[in-house]
Amino acid sequence: MRRWQVLAGVGMVWLAAAASAQAPYVAIEQRVDPQQLADVGLTPAQLQTLNRLLREADARAPAPVAAAPVAPVPLQGAPNPAPMFPGLDDGPIKASVVGDISGWQPGMVFTLDNGQQWQVLKGEMKLKTARSNPPIVVVPGIAGRWFLQVDEDLPKARVFRIR
Repeated sequence: MRRWQVLAGVGMVWLAAAASAQAPYVAIEQRVDPQQLADVGLTPAQLQTLNRLLREADARAPAPVAAAPVAPVPLQGAPNPAPMFPGLDDGPIKASVVGDISGWQPGMVFTLDNGQQWQVLKGEMKLKTARSNPPIVVVPGIAGRWFLQVDEDLPKARVFRIR
């Protein structure tokens, strides 16, 4: 019974807010630049009549109904919006590490032969044998996360690009 009363109270508050959502009328003199108003050439009596008509029209207009959100239409020549899940649209980066790798830990930086640098954020691994200029794959994950893979049989290091 208590839950019903709370829901009813919330519903009434919502209805009251929706009913009072219509903004109060603002006189035309406050909406338009004085120079623009002077260019129209209305007399003070005509301005009063116009304000009265607009106020009455606002009072007769039904309260605006919340419309379903409309997806924005991209402008021609505008940049593409960011993907919904950054990283999922990106492909893996295949390259070779410059130098020797004996393992990794947070803070370590990998420099690739394509000029990119990736820093380890999470993950720690000690390789049994050091590898010289090994081929690697930097694999995208969800929400912009990236993982560096030295060998598909080994755990990946979570990395982020610094250059």
